[in-house]
Amino acid sequence: MPRPGKEKRICRLPVYQNFEAKDLACKDDRQLLLGVDEFETIRLIDYLGMTQEECAAQMQVGRATVQSIYADARKKIARFLVEGARLKISGGTYRLCREVSCRCQIQKKISKSGGRRIMKIAVTYENGSVFQHFGHTEQFKVYEVEDGKVVNSKVVDTNGSGHGALGGFLADLGVEVLICGGIGGGARNALAECGITLYPGAQGLADGQVAAFLAGTLNYDPDTVCKDHAHAEGEGCHDHSSESCGHGCH
Repeated sequence: MPRPGKEKRICRLPVYQNFEAKDLACKDDRQLLLGVDEFETIRLIDYLGMTQEECAAQMQVGRATVQSIYADARKKIARFLVEGARLKISGGTYRLCREVSCRCQIQKKISKSGGRRIMKIAVTYENGSVFQHFGHTEQFKVYEVEDGKVVNSKVVDTNGSGHGALGGFLADLGVEVLICGGIGGGARNALAECGITLYPGAQGLADGQVAAFLAGTLNYDPDTVCKDHAHAEGEGCHDHSSESCGHGCH
């Protein structure tokens, strides 16, 4: 029975859209088509760790719809892995979220305390500005946000924590969002495993970048890497398992 054609809210389009097995003995012309809405369920449930109920709320559809989309998406990904057919992400019935910074994708991470909804944002910090090397940052400025406004902020020292331990350091502070400059691939993985949403490539005053994020106008580049350590695979939490996020990093 076909799914209803209701539009699903999508917060982020896929950066990579075409996949194929490089070690096939012969070229396979078959192509699996994964809809953008199907990709979004994988991103929200498997990557960000949302429940199906939370995913449904974010995509603004019923839970049964999400269950069906998610099941179809996983079957296609399984076929891609087992059969080696090409996979393309395209199409589907969806609409893009109007918020440029896609704050709704971290809605499920907003903590609740005494009826208040508080979100914590961290910025790599040096002399009032966004520090441009995540792994070498000595300080973060952490902002507490309620109803879209900063209600408190403080500067915290990293106490010499390295790349792999910084994810756990931020997770222990309750940080849900990190705004930074350059960052290596291993550190990205460590932050993702700790459930922290990343906005790299930001420059300028830290306070101004947070204000822009809350206004939905943050200028960031998701592809920004730290050139000095782009080769350093040891940035991930697998090299610092005892100091990592404590939420499944290994």
